[in-house]
Amino acid sequence: MTHPATRRTLLLATGGAAAALTAGCSQYGDTSTSDKSSGATAGQELAKTADIPVGGGKIFAQEKVVVTQPTQGDFKAFSAVCTHQGCTVGSVTDGIIHCPCHRSEFRIADGSVAGGPAPSPLPAERITVEGGSIRLA
Repeated sequence: MTHPATRRTLLLATGGAAAALTAGCSQYGDTSTSDKSSGATAGQELAKTADIPVGGGKIFAQEKVVVTQPTQGDFKAFSAVCTHQGCTVGSVTDGIIHCPCHRSEFRIADGSVAGGPAPSPLPAERITVEGGSIRLA
């Protein structure tokens, strides 16, 4: 014999499911940049400064880094992992870093959220720019 669901059991069940979903998704909310398991190493050259367009950027998917040049000679680097659900960002155009999965957008100057469902900015990555070369710090 089955019993009809009461409001209490329904709320408990959906609340538990929501908690499980939140816990499962929290892995994407971790914005630490200390884990370089992607194969990126300090000192590794990513690009020449001439390869990064002013007002745009370039994505290094293997290293999980995006390098931008918001204004002439000002280079920035951010994690290329979207803070929404962990997809790798797909393009950089018109001052915006775009994630193809759910259309999150981030500003090239500071990695802040410009649109979409992303809950937080792209974490900054450390780079050095010397002699026309951009390297991971």
